[in-house]
Amino acid sequence: MELQQLRCFVMVAEELHFGRAARRLFMTQPPLSRQIQLLERSLGVTLLERSNRQVSLTVAGQHFLRDARHVLSYTEQAGNSARRLARGEAGRLALGFTAVSGYAMVPALLGQAARQLPDVQVDMHELVSGEQMEALAASMIDLGLVRRAVGGVGLQYRCVSREPLLVAMALGHPLAARTQIAISDLDQQPFVMYSPEAGRYFYDCIAGLFAVAGVTPRYAYYLGQTHSVLSMVRAGLGLAIVPSAARELYPGQLAFRPLADAQPQAELYMAWRQNNDNPVLAPFVAMAEAFLADYGGHESGGRTGAIHV
Repeated sequence: MELQQLRCFVMVAEELHFGRAARRLFMTQPPLSRQIQLLERSLGVTLLERSNRQVSLTVAGQHFLRDARHVLSYTEQAGNSARRLARGEAGRLALGFTAVSGYAMVPALLGQAARQLPDVQVDMHELVSGEQMEALAASMIDLGLVRRAVGGVGLQYRCVSREPLLVAMALGHPLAARTQIAISDLDQQPFVMYSPEAGRYFYDCIAGLFAVAGVTPRYAYYLGQTHSVLSMVRAGLGLAIVPSAARELYPGQLAFRPLADAQPQAELYMAWRQNNDNPVLAPFVAMAEAFLADYGGHESGGRTGAIHV
């Protein structure tokens, strides 16, 4: 049994006329009749009753017509699915992301993906940047949202956002009455700091600010995740410097103020392996780059360009 034989049979069954069916199939009547004969011979049953005046379906032909239509429909669906997979319009993508990017940016990005690439399933992996780099190298994720472009053979990066760092404090803190905070105001203040291991990127940024300004806070705690840092700040255990996306946490319960004498910014990069052959990756990267270029008014990686490492 061949698909062409099924197509010929379905057409004749719909028209109940060999001439009309042949015209619809853009073929002559003798080859069409031959295809039906071969089909009936392979099945060992008569599907069509023929006479000089009419063509009709046998009982077996009526049931076989239903199944033949299903087979042809499934075959067409399989072909369409294969073509969509090859074009990257369907499939799966493993996405790594940091906790801070998961507050607002990642949900917005997934919403755009659902609209633009509805047949792509995104598997989420919340990992710190260092863990994402290891996962990329091990082919455990296809795409990462990481804080810095670090060395790695065959990796490509694109900066997709920059956001300011803000001073976070409890609402009752004396500095909360100000619209801006001088970095010198943080000298000898109780301070909740990022861990130099788990929160290395923010630790380096903030420690660098303090070193340049000659400021020495009193470090009360070292924590790896922004939500843990802010939980300590909310409890009145110290001040902190966090990315502006952290305002999504504890709304109305904390005060966030910009630094008056510095405009430090946190960068976020998309990172992926250049030799990744997942067809979904390129369309997803293009979609994400276009969407994040305007997301939240951040400066996008489209203006900073790609980095090959």
